[in-house]
Amino acid sequence: MIDLHFDESLIFCDLKAKDQEEVLKVMGNHLYEKNFVKESFIDAIIEREKTFPTGLPTSSNISVAIPHTDSVHVNKKAISLAILKDAVEFGIMGEQEAKTPVKIVFLLAIDKQNSHLKILQKLISIFQNEDVIKFLTTEKNKTLIKTKIIECLDLKEMN
Repeated sequence: MIDLHFDESLIFCDLKAKDQEEVLKVMGNHLYEKNFVKESFIDAIIEREKTFPTGLPTSSNISVAIPHTDSVHVNKKAISLAILKDAVEFGIMGEQEAKTPVKIVFLLAIDKQNSHLKILQKLISIFQNEDVIKFLTTEKNKTLIKTKIIECLDLKEMN
C-alpha cells in the first residue's frame, strides 16, 4: 500500500483554466492552503514542467499530465486530481517542443525521491486503462472518484 494523502477536497471536477500554468497554480495553491506543500512548490512545479514536461497521450485519446517536483518543496505526501472542463496544452514527456491537449492532471507532492517511482508506475497503469480514463472524464461524484483512485493506486484510506 502507498501512504499518500488523497481525499475529496483534493479533487477538482470540470476545472476551468486558460492554460497549463493556471491549472498548476490552482492545484498548487490548494495544496499550499492545506499545508501539504511549501509556498515554493508552485513556482518549482511550473519551472520543472517547462524543463521536464509530464504530458502523456493515452490510447483513449485523452491526454494526462503528472506534474511533480523536488521533495524539498513538500511538507506531507499528497496527490491532487483535476479533470479539466476543456483540455489545455502540456508538453509531452520526453519530447522537445511537442504538445498534447491534457484533460486529466495528477499533481504529486512527494516527500522522498524513491517514493515517486512506485506512484508513477501505478499512475501509468491507470492511464493504460481506457475504462478508468473514461470514468474520470465523465464522473462528477468526488466520493466515487476518490474510491476508484484509492483502489487503482492501492492507497491507504485516509479518514
